[in-house]
Amino acid sequence: MNAEFASHVFRSMASRCEICIAGLNSKNIQDIFISGESEVRRIEKKYSRYLNESVISRINASAGKNWLFCDEETNQLLDYTESMYQISGGLFDITSGVLRRAWDFFESKLPDPVILQECLSIVGWRDVVRANNAIFLKNHGMEIDFGGVAKEYAADRCAQVLLDQGVTSGYVNLAGDIRILGPKPDNTAWYIGIQHPRARSGEMVASVPIESGGLATSGDYERYFELDNKRYSHLLNPKTGYPNHSWQSVSVLAPSTLIAGTYSTIAMLMDHSAIDFLRESNLPFFAIDSSGKHFTK
Repeated sequence: MNAEFASHVFRSMASRCEICIAGLNSKNIQDIFISGESEVRRIEKKYSRYLNESVISRINASAGKNWLFCDEETNQLLDYTESMYQISGGLFDITSGVLRRAWDFFESKLPDPVILQECLSIVGWRDVVRANNAIFLKNHGMEIDFGGVAKEYAADRCAQVLLDQGVTSGYVNLAGDIRILGPKPDNTAWYIGIQHPRARSGEMVASVPIESGGLATSGDYERYFELDNKRYSHLLNPKTGYPNHSWQSVSVLAPSTLIAGTYSTIAMLMDHSAIDFLRESNLPFFAIDSSGKHFTK
């Protein structure tokens, strides 16, 4: 089969997912697609908080009671999230998922202050203890949530599975978290569009040429409501329990989708110090502030 440009679309992690392969002459291209999809589904099964038997669910069920052993892959992800917690000054905190208990983005109302304070009382990476490849959440009701890393990590892992099978051109797109496998067969870059955060028609605000690496965008337009002319998005500051209102969207290009996604999320949770943070990272970025002004590196 001459796959000058072949695409495979599926749903996983409650999202539309696509694998695109270009320039590969292989009779086994469908098998390659399925192997990539299977890797995404493996990560979803392992780390989704919605599945009772996932690693995350078992860790959370043990909160305040027992230590739980973690395998090497899980420990590596925990190491990474801990490093991002430190780099972000505590803004990237995978224990903050419990704040969803206070917020309902299907209703345009602010959270009950009592419920929000109850949630904040069990947010804090400081109360996560790790030793000897095991983890313990000190407080009953605490949770960790890989919602900020699992999809990005899955894009990287899917890409690696494809690369291991000889794919050198194409991309993985998991609901906008993108990993480029390599340039087009003619060695030109792929152009990836960045969604306009205020356009309802899917209009693009920019187009980015990429030959390799990961691109991720965080924005206030995915899950939100508006109240008194102010937008409240699902990206919540773990220290206050409220979203930041400084940014409409932040896109970051990095060696991996995981890094791109983490840095874009951290920047969204910052005020205008986000620009200094991104510039110090030496990662290319495209950010739009609350007034619609663009910032790039």
